[in-house]
Amino acid sequence: MNKEFDWLTLDSDEEVIWHGNPKIQRLIGFTFTDYVVTNQALYRKSGIFSRNVQKIGLDKVQNISFSQGLLGKNFGYGNVDISTAGGSGVEMRFLGIQEPKTVQETINRQTKTDKKGSEKTEKDLLKAILGELQELNENLS
Repeated sequence: MNKEFDWLTLDSDEEVIWHGNPKIQRLIGFTFTDYVVTNQALYRKSGIFSRNVQKIGLDKVQNISFSQGLLGKNFGYGNVDISTAGGSGVEMRFLGIQEPKTVQETINRQTKTDKKGSEKTEKDLLKAILGELQELNENLS
């Protein structure tokens, strides 16, 4: 794994899709906060001397929105807010990132892909159960 992500523990089939940090941090040369989007979850790392990592699974994401103020519109940065099912408001916020609309669209695509994968898995499981029930019924007849 990239040394840049040594704070991140990914599952074997988990891939980094996007990563970034607040634009102002890049301008001053210090990174206090990192954001990562994978094909399975969203991560936010904060802290310099200590480390705090927040994770939200894509299956929990309910709503994603982005916002840009006047300066953000002119310079291409803004915020992305993530809300979860059953949560109370914004659970995670990517602050001051480049191209927030693109990041929002990326997360949306990943959540849809994740949900389609879950639906397919459920359908496959139901088909397998149905097949076993039919075989059991035939053996009992």
